[in-house]
Amino acid sequence: MKSAGPEEEQSAVQGGRQGRKACGWGAPTAIAMTLLVAANGSLGMDVSMDLPPTQNPSLGSHTLLVQADGDGVDPALTAPITTQAGDSSLLVLVGGFASNASIPSDNYDNTWVRQDPVITYNGYNGRFNTAAYVVLSAKGGAGHRVRLAKDGEQAGELTAPFIEIRNAGALQDVAHNYPSPGLVDRLADKFRRAWPGAVDGNADLTSGSVTTTGPATLVAVWWGDAYVYRMTAVPNNGFKVIDRFLELPPNSGVQCAVAVRQVDRAGSYRVTWSGTPAQGAILWLFAFQEKR
Repeated sequence: MKSAGPEEEQSAVQGGRQGRKACGWGAPTAIAMTLLVAANGSLGMDVSMDLPPTQNPSLGSHTLLVQADGDGVDPALTAPITTQAGDSSLLVLVGGFASNASIPSDNYDNTWVRQDPVITYNGYNGRFNTAAYVVLSAKGGAGHRVRLAKDGEQAGELTAPFIEIRNAGALQDVAHNYPSPGLVDRLADKFRRAWPGAVDGNADLTSGSVTTTGPATLVAVWWGDAYVYRMTAVPNNGFKVIDRFLELPPNSGVQCAVAVRQVDRAGSYRVTWSGTPAQGAILWLFAFQEKR
C-alpha cells in the first residue's frame, strides 16, 4: 500500500448459514430387491438401496490477478483457468481503490453476490478497501475469466484472487476481522526499520472463527495494510498458501496471501497469520460445504 497510518480498527465476526434440501432419487441410484421366502412359506421383500456417493468439497483451479499502481488497465481481467461445468462455488476478493468498486462479471454469465461488509483500510483516508464476492452454484469450463470494471482510478493498483471450490454449493460460514499489532510491537518495528540491517518485527494476527457441519474447504485471505515492499505472511493450523503477492514493485501494489485447508468433519476453525514486518491486516475466512 502507498502510505502509513494508524492500525487500530477491528470489526466483528459475521457468519452465514446455508440450508439443506432433501436429495431426490436419480438415475444413478441403484435399487436391488431380493425376494425372500420365509420358512413358514410367507413371502417377504428385502429392499437395499445404494445412495449416490457424496463428494467432499475441494480446492479447484485458482489464480491471482495483480496490477501495480500506475500500471493498471480497465477492465482488469484475471488469467484464464479451467473450472468445472457445474457443482462448483466461486470466490473472488478485490483489494484496491475504493473508487474502482464494482460487481465482478465473468464469461460464463454467473451472477456474483457481494459478501458484506466492504472493509476500508486504516490509515489511507478511505481511499482503499477490500470486498468479497461469491457464486454458490456456478457454470464453468475452459478459459474461465473474471472481469473487474475500474470506473475510478483506472491505472490504480488492484489485487484479486479468483478461486474455485469444487463439489460445494453452500457457504456454510464466513468470518472477517481487522486485527493490528499492539502499540509496543509497532513502535519496536519502526525503530528496527530506522536502523539498517535490523531484523523486522513480527506480528501474529488471528482470524475470526467459522463453524462447519461436515467436510469443508476453508479459504483464508490476508490483506496487509503497511507501507512496505517486502513482507511475509505465514498461516498456521494446517492452512497452506496457494497464492501470494508479498514482494511489491517500486511503484507499490496491494499485498495479499491466500491459504486453504481441507477439513473432514464438523468443527470450529480459525487461523493465525505470522508476518514480518509487524502490520495490521484485514482477514477473511470462508467455509464451503457440499449443498444438501
